[in-house]
Amino acid sequence: MLTIDKVTKKYKAQTALCGVSIELDCGIYGLLGPNGAGKSTLMNIITGNIKPTDGKVLWDGSDIYELGEKFRSLIGYAPQQQGLYNSFTGRRFLAYMAALKGIHKKEVKSEIERVLSFVNMHDAADRAISGYSGGMKQRILIAQAILGEPALIVLDEPTAGLDPKERVRIREQVMALAGNKIILVSTHVVSDIEPIADEILLIRSGSIVDRDSVGNLCKKYNGSKDLEDVYMHIFGKEKSYAASDSI
Repeated sequence: MLTIDKVTKKYKAQTALCGVSIELDCGIYGLLGPNGAGKSTLMNIITGNIKPTDGKVLWDGSDIYELGEKFRSLIGYAPQQQGLYNSFTGRRFLAYMAALKGIHKKEVKSEIERVLSFVNMHDAADRAISGYSGGMKQRILIAQAILGEPALIVLDEPTAGLDPKERVRIREQVMALAGNKIILVSTHVVSDIEPIADEILLIRSGSIVDRDSVGNLCKKYNGSKDLEDVYMHIFGKEKSYAASDSI
């Protein structure tokens, strides 16, 4: 169980998050909102990359900062194409990340093979990351995120900037991860999260304004026909990135 308890984050005069409280159990959750809504800030707080100004993040009732390394070993995090070493091959990058995660040396090779198979990257594993397409970079980031079978997987805008075919591929890979894990996907692309999420968390101006299943949200907001309608109802002119390019 992941608990975000009254989390606030301020940057001088700006408040990025305002008293966010949510609980997440196993399942796929879409964190949906326009750019600047606070999605990435919340992701970075959940993963321990930045500390909240107020509030706590708890894993099974324990503060993540008190858990320290134990909590970090439970997380798989894929940021927005950041942290990649372009001179590394995909395989070397995965080996490096496996070492950082503390995966036993005897298990590293088989674990790398497992995640390469999962993202269908064997053919490109020994090529330099600098030559990867945007979609390939996203897939290798997902591969490193699932090294070690983490219980909590956090994906920050995993389909940003990708063409429709690559977005479908990433979406299918996220679906394949479902099971006894918490998967949190931040996005402003409605069509990428609507088919796969167990619940949608709607965030605006640093606050969670609603959360529910896609079906219940559609019923709640004037009988909307799809999540895009809900998005437009809540965020108005902040139109979804993929509203005219549904996949």
